[in-house]
Amino acid sequence: MNKVLLVIPAYNEAENIERVVDEIINNYPKYDYVVVNDGSRDDTRKICRRRGYNLLDLPINVGLAGAIQSGMKYANYYGYDYVVQIDGDGQHNPQYIKDMLEKMESSRCDIVIGSRFKTERKPVTARMIGSQLITYAIYITTRGTYIGDVTSGMRLFNKSMIKRFGYQMNYGPEPDTLAYLINCGIKIEEVQVEMSERIAGESYLNVANSFTYMVQMLFAILIFQWFRVRK
Repeated sequence: MNKVLLVIPAYNEAENIERVVDEIINNYPKYDYVVVNDGSRDDTRKICRRRGYNLLDLPINVGLAGAIQSGMKYANYYGYDYVVQIDGDGQHNPQYIKDMLEKMESSRCDIVIGSRFKTERKPVTARMIGSQLITYAIYITTRGTYIGDVTSGMRLFNKSMIKRFGYQMNYGPEPDTLAYLINCGIKIEEVQVEMSERIAGESYLNVANSFTYMVQMLFAILIFQWFRVRK
């Protein structure tokens, strides 16, 4: 049986982390997991220690890319075949992991994205308009590859991607990396999922940060990716 590790990056998720991890432990025990505490300033670390969760405790905040890289290194060290990235805020439902694994095995792809918009239309909001602009930027620069949910944080990676994201530079879990990987010949698929609303805590993507994020991603996809060495 293939070994699957759920990597759960968590930054200041004290209000959510127990709900997320207990859901996995109680209902999906066939999956291993590791919480990557990204230098949280709240009680995330204390809660994980007190509850005896499997914890990779980073002493400082290194950001999402660094937390994912740490989780990938952990997975590679312990010989996992697949990594599933799920957020520590409770928005991602583990019930869809089975569908994502089946898609990866049937299509022989390298990454599967849990997509809110594989079969559903994006709502017309400022944030979704920005997401659609990034989708079209990827479509243009990859000669026709359409990724509907470019900002989804629920992703499945195969063994070769575990090594890439774990040990190579500039492999952040962002849309510009997806565009770059597609242009390197990496195959990416999507599976329709339903995501929950964040119950507690705050997302860093407020209105101002969302606009800045969109501009940065468009610049990286349309311009910067062409200066990266293709592997």
